[in-house]
Amino acid sequence: MKRNIVVAITGASGIVYATRLLEVLHAAGCDIHLIISPAAQTVFRQELDISVDLDNFSPSMLMLDIGSRPKDRKLQILRAMSGISSDESNVLSAGTGEEGKLIYYHYRDYMGAIASGSFLTDGMVICPCSSGTLSAIVHGTSANLIHRTAEVHFKERRKLIVVPRESPLSMTVLENMKRATEYGAVILPAMPGFYHGVKTIQDLIDFVVSRILDQLGIRNSLIHRWGGSE
Repeated sequence: MKRNIVVAITGASGIVYATRLLEVLHAAGCDIHLIISPAAQTVFRQELDISVDLDNFSPSMLMLDIGSRPKDRKLQILRAMSGISSDESNVLSAGTGEEGKLIYYHYRDYMGAIASGSFLTDGMVICPCSSGTLSAIVHGTSANLIHRTAEVHFKERRKLIVVPRESPLSMTVLENMKRATEYGAVILPAMPGFYHGVKTIQDLIDFVVSRILDQLGIRNSLIHRWGGSE
């Protein structure tokens, strides 16, 4: 059975973590329910030079230029572990069959399926998560579909993974992280480790994404694990 994973991208630095997360979730055959905030739209342009039209969105807007590069071996392994026979590593094709699909929701679309607790999901990831988004979800000041969907995951006691990328942390942010944890969220800062044979920036990105997948219960070999386990 396919997993339904909600991915919300907000206006914090670290958009590259989000694009890699989308890539690996697709490779794992998950159905991705994607929401992008207006602030994230700005960060996409600033950090990756990607223009995203939130009102007329197409998955092709987020596709990475991978056609001229060698096949990503990590994604091939992930697809094999997920029982997907094709070795295609196209990041966000709206696949059929065993491949996962990308379903996009406008951030103001409160009629979207994920706004209701009756729509079953296997978890939600806010990556990266801005301090404003964190504040809104823990204080119940919902102003968009991202906030509403996070509140749904709180009330339904479903996995909610919050990936902040900010430093240093103010007392307000620390208090909000504490409150989110008390409500059941997992606070997973974008803090890559350096003990897994880091050679490239991609290795550092994959460390964080691998930890997100671990929390979602998705087996992966994105990193060399401590003790040599896969």
